[in-house]
Amino acid sequence: MFLWPRRSFWRSAQYFAKRALRLRATPHAIAGGIAAGVFASFTPFLGFHFVLAAVFAWMIGGNLVASAIGTAVGNPLTFPFIWGATLQIGRSILTGGHPGEAAPLHIGRVLRHLDFHKLWEPFLKPMTVGAIPLGLAAAIIAYIVTRWTVITFREQRRKRLLEKARRRAMAETAMATAGE
Repeated sequence: MFLWPRRSFWRSAQYFAKRALRLRATPHAIAGGIAAGVFASFTPFLGFHFVLAAVFAWMIGGNLVASAIGTAVGNPLTFPFIWGATLQIGRSILTGGHPGEAAPLHIGRVLRHLDFHKLWEPFLKPMTVGAIPLGLAAAIIAYIVTRWTVITFREQRRKRLLEKARRRAMAETAMATAGE
């Protein structure tokens, strides 16, 4: 119940997109922040995505609020795909394309006894390695799309405001001449 938005995921995505577009920052800062959040979402360190995104955004001159918005890429609908892809790619990178036989692991027992170090080799290490190329690719795409969208949005907004000011000036001129 807490994971499902009241209206829909699409409406939530639209809200986040509009929120990012209205940030008061340069197009690079907004796009860099979004890209940092997207990259952080590909890491397996659930619960630290906001912190990682903020650090990455700070490193590249991105907006911190935009980095938090960018982490929305990682959500209950996308995590299974992200984790599966990062695990497979990470295993391929680490084994040179020759995946070995993975030993069965009883995840429930590991989590119950808080043996997180036993999760490192079979899961977290390959997912971390796989997150780098996938996260970078997704972040680059997010950066390009976000920067272009912010620039386009601001240009259209500027044109709308100029047109509104022009109409207001014409109306004021018409009222002034009518009042004479």
